[in-house]
Amino acid sequence: MRRIIVMVLKNILFVPWGWFMLNKYAAHVDDYTEGERYALLKKIDHRANTGGNITVQSYGIENIPDENGFIFYPNHQGLYDVLAILDACPIPFSVVAKKEVGNVPFLKQVFACMKAYLMDREDIRQSMQVILNVTKEVKNGRNYLIFAEGTRSKNGNHPQEFKGGSFKAATKARCPIVPVALIDTYKAFDTGSAKPLTVQVHFLEPMYYEEYKDMKSTEIAAEVKRRVEETIQKFGGWE
Repeated sequence: MRRIIVMVLKNILFVPWGWFMLNKYAAHVDDYTEGERYALLKKIDHRANTGGNITVQSYGIENIPDENGFIFYPNHQGLYDVLAILDACPIPFSVVAKKEVGNVPFLKQVFACMKAYLMDREDIRQSMQVILNVTKEVKNGRNYLIFAEGTRSKNGNHPQEFKGGSFKAATKARCPIVPVALIDTYKAFDTGSAKPLTVQVHFLEPMYYEEYKDMKSTEIAAEVKRRVEETIQKFGGWE
């Protein structure tokens, strides 16, 4: 909470305009292209990070596929994760998130601008429909982000189990799977500190369909987790 207050105070002149534009785009999402909406989000996100004393270091941009229609699979540390990846990623993407975050101010508007899907994990039919919708959109060239853990880790940089079911959209779309390793993003909002913070976003080499087509979804999940953990260990996030 302290860092969020600092973000607002250091951007006190920008906040009214940013909040107005964010709500305007969220309320009239179809009036703007995905590129226009993403550019606004990146501008607001960058101002928030700068004001909040957060530096986002990005690695592996060259690993992001040149052709759209892929899915990012990062480890999940908290509410700040999407904002870190948004700052680091030059290419528009959307998100599949649990329905509860749809009620969080600011994130609610951000996800609306992204045309994100909010999944009710207790409603099997609705969850399956989300998977089918994402599959269709990925086939048509949209990019998505899915947290394979299902919920955030409460153990810092140590991921929980990656669930095989989270990869159904990717296997159905036969799209590239891009593992993403996040380091120290949990410290942004979960430590109660507003001190300068550097977080890391690592885009790892993608797994293409030919590589995973004969693997079970649980095997894909385990392999993606292995690559993410290996990167976290290599770059000093394994405490």
